[in-house]
Amino acid sequence: MGQQEKVATSLAGAVSEEISASLTAVDAELARRYPGDPGTRQPVHTVYVPGDVFEPGTLRSWGDQALAALDEHAPDAVSFAAVLGIPEELAGPVHDRVRAKLEREPVEDLRIDFEDGYGPRPDAEEDEAAARAARLVSEAYANGTAAPYMGIRMKCMEAGVRDRGIRTTDVFLTGLMAAGGLPEGLVLTLPKVTYPEQVTAFVQLLEAFEKAHGLDAGRMGFEIQIETSQSILAADGTAAVARMIDAAQGRATGLHYGTFDYSACVGVSAAYQASDHPAADHAKAVMQVAAAGTGVRVSDGSTNVLPVGPTAQVHEAWRLHYGLTRRALARAYYQGWDMHPGHLPTRYAAVYAFYREGLEPAAARLAAYVAKAGGGVMDEPATAKALSGYLLRGIDCGALDTAEVTRLTGLTRADLDAFASPRRGDLTVTAP
Repeated sequence: MGQQEKVATSLAGAVSEEISASLTAVDAELARRYPGDPGTRQPVHTVYVPGDVFEPGTLRSWGDQALAALDEHAPDAVSFAAVLGIPEELAGPVHDRVRAKLEREPVEDLRIDFEDGYGPRPDAEEDEAAARAARLVSEAYANGTAAPYMGIRMKCMEAGVRDRGIRTTDVFLTGLMAAGGLPEGLVLTLPKVTYPEQVTAFVQLLEAFEKAHGLDAGRMGFEIQIETSQSILAADGTAAVARMIDAAQGRATGLHYGTFDYSACVGVSAAYQASDHPAADHAKAVMQVAAAGTGVRVSDGSTNVLPVGPTAQVHEAWRLHYGLTRRALARAYYQGWDMHPGHLPTRYAAVYAFYREGLEPAAARLAAYVAKAGGGVMDEPATAKALSGYLLRGIDCGALDTAEVTRLTGLTRADLDAFASPRRGDLTVTAP
């Protein structure tokens, strides 16, 4: 073992105690502002349906239309893979899982839209639509036909539509309470936020509702939609989006990029408004940095190129959507918007190809880390966290099976949860 080293110090224990005392406030601030990932499932997309269009069978209809599009324009694994450029070895697994997903759970997150997709309506008409939305959402959760996440996008907090947005939110939430309570998968989306004070105002609204119904404080969270340049860079040069997260007082669950409103706001002409435009990349990069560590997730926007018409036109739209989705995933934007049933096949194809092609390398690296083996890459705890998060997202969306991940890593689902986030588990990991 060699000669035992003599250990000596120069500082009294009081020095360490004084330093710790001086950082107590910072420790508390770090814990408050940066709690880490919430450890819950993140949907791979959000589907927006206007408030007057949503019906009891909307989710199943989207799945059926997506399956019909596959049957018509890419009826088998080989043809579907050829359109999208999916490698031969992944063609069958991706195609089979896409079809199974469309049959089982075509939509992961649904937003009933009372903003741009709905537009200005007479108050009585919007009241009726909001009350109807509450009833249908409650019924869907009661009979097992709901998406994992469902909710509404109300009108924003700008002066011209503020009262209407507040009332629609009240009507919808009151209807849910009357029908049995707020579902666990409830999500609210606040659009066109330009100032942190608008976030504060929405928090005030939710606080008042919780108090009126005796709900736990903080029961309701919400997404902040980033659609204006002012939400990225404030007039004083600071990142307004970071202040918005703080203004939400722990209620912010997501930052959603609004492709077309934001593009128009910064002057991008209509022909070039897309989620891969440099202006979009800059906005999302600021959102990503502002949200990192806060537990707030970032979502990409949508494409307005619809897969409709003759087969050649559908294939072109599919390739565009597939490419944009893969690009977003590589940049750690694990969620996006889908505006048409025809987008579902390529959403899931891109997501499933992304996770399946990386399954074995990620599993091998994680297993080597746990076993303290080399494997040619010297990974750190942060990388193990990222690898576990990658595998968990793949499992949650249906791209991967828990059994195959366990077989390749030697880790249980609970082990992966513990690696991915302290909020998921107690960080006790079972070695393979």
